[in-house]
Amino acid sequence: MTIRQFRSTVSLLAALAAAPALAQAQDASARLAANVDSIANAVLASTGVPSATVAVVMHGQLAYAQAYGSAKLDPHVAATPDMRYGIGSISKQFTAACVLLLQQDGKLKLDDPVSKYVPGLTRGNEVTIRQLLSHTSGYQDFWPQDYVPPAMEKAITPQAILDHWAKQPLDFEPGTRWQYSNTNFEIAALIVEKASGKPFFQFVRTRVLEPLGITTAIDFDALGPTSVQPTGYMRYGLGPLRPATSTGSGWMYGAGELAMTASDLAKWDIAMIKQSLLKPESYRAMETTVLLKNGTSANYGLGVDVDMSGGHRTVEHSGEVAGFTAENIVYPDDSAAVIVLTNQDAAPASTLIATSIGRTLFATEDADTQNRTARARAIFDGLQHGTIDRSFLTADASAYFSAQALIDFQSTLGPLGAPTAFVQTAQHERGGMLERIYRVTFAGRSLRVWTYEMADGKLEQYQLAPAG
Repeated sequence: MTIRQFRSTVSLLAALAAAPALAQAQDASARLAANVDSIANAVLASTGVPSATVAVVMHGQLAYAQAYGSAKLDPHVAATPDMRYGIGSISKQFTAACVLLLQQDGKLKLDDPVSKYVPGLTRGNEVTIRQLLSHTSGYQDFWPQDYVPPAMEKAITPQAILDHWAKQPLDFEPGTRWQYSNTNFEIAALIVEKASGKPFFQFVRTRVLEPLGITTAIDFDALGPTSVQPTGYMRYGLGPLRPATSTGSGWMYGAGELAMTASDLAKWDIAMIKQSLLKPESYRAMETTVLLKNGTSANYGLGVDVDMSGGHRTVEHSGEVAGFTAENIVYPDDSAAVIVLTNQDAAPASTLIATSIGRTLFATEDADTQNRTARARAIFDGLQHGTIDRSFLTADASAYFSAQALIDFQSTLGPLGAPTAFVQTAQHERGGMLERIYRVTFAGRSLRVWTYEMADGKLEQYQLAPAG
């Protein structure tokens, strides 16, 4: 055999060996797309929110990005993935990153008093920068409402906000309670300006956005609603969608100033997963829950909620700014993230879509799981017609599915029609049994199904309820 023949043979064997892996990757990509499409369309249909743009990170890289619904209603403009949406308070983690960068530069410390940089605030000698970023300062929130009060339609300076809200008595002793307050991040952004000697957004752009290749981000606070393609909407009660009232410039500043595409926000999440922008100790500070003075966890780090979901660590934050709501969930230990941006304020769609997608990311897709999922769906299909194959069930479970139970299942499940998706989202050990959890998606709603499986494979339990 010649060297050329040998190399050709090696290349052929490598291609043959890679083919199954490539097929599996393509199957996984197709499943992800189908799940995301199904979930996003179902939630938009059930909530009436005009549009959503979604990005999903898997294995530390962008795995899927798509947009759904209407960016504008009249005249109609379809949402596309390259449109930027306001991300609201998700901006707070960018502000926190700026502070951490300045600490790395030796220009400030998290435990410095606020008064060192912004004098004249209530008890500024006692409140620290860390307490600002963790919402444990006691400063009153200037915008707790889910609508825009008349005064906020006019432009303002951040200092004017502080003169009104950060010079009042504190709502509580510093460090003793957690209470969300946009005022904290107005102060933090001013501290960034004072410590860096640069305008706040300039610092954000040059030290955070540009190094990460985030090219679509803009200062939505300064530029206003005409700077984004989608129209932001709101409703009065259950009434029709109407263009949302916009805030005047200056109000959002370090608390919610950014707009960008979902894919660009994914670049921020990927940097968090890979710890590529900040030093490890800075990410640790950001992602570690702050303890109150009584030892209670605040479940909040610096600009981010920190928690566990289905056994997975999450670094998360939602956002709301006039006409837009957003959700960003990062699973750092799993190299995954879900970003959902929508164009209606005071609406749950972004969180519903993001958490639903998140539950599907960690579904085990081995042969056993596929077989068990097929069986669970077969049982569901039977219940829609008032029947059940009792050979799948233990004596206890068989007794549970009485004649009355089958009537109730048929009368309530039958009208839903065939599911658009039936996916295992988690599994756990429970009482010597294996608990499997499924999400069943329809055009207008989703259900949660959970089973308890015995060692011999029979089901001790099969139940369902509306999905949260």
